[in-house]
Amino acid sequence: MHKVTAVEVLEGYRLKLTFDDGRQGVVDVSHLVGKGVFSIWSDYNVFRKVQIGECGELIWNDEVDICPDALYMEATGQRPEDLSRLRGILRQQLALLSER
Repeated sequence: MHKVTAVEVLEGYRLKLTFDDGRQGVVDVSHLVGKGVFSIWSDYNVFRKVQIGECGELIWNDEVDICPDALYMEATGQRPEDLSRLRGILRQQLALLSER
């Protein structure tokens, strides 16, 4: 699981994100504004008060949170199967290192 380590609010409901592996990207969440729990973002000042939660997720007023893995995939262009494959490779490498 990747964690967001820094967030910068950009114009047009976009977020510039930095993750724990150093990768960065921009996520556009404008399509969510006004829908369901995201209706609180209709007030742009509320949107701008985004914070990073304990698990690296983004949170707004303890009412809305977005999973860091979903943000990572969107910001970096990764797909779920890409992340699974990378985790498998890392597990293999760690197993080899522990045998030494």
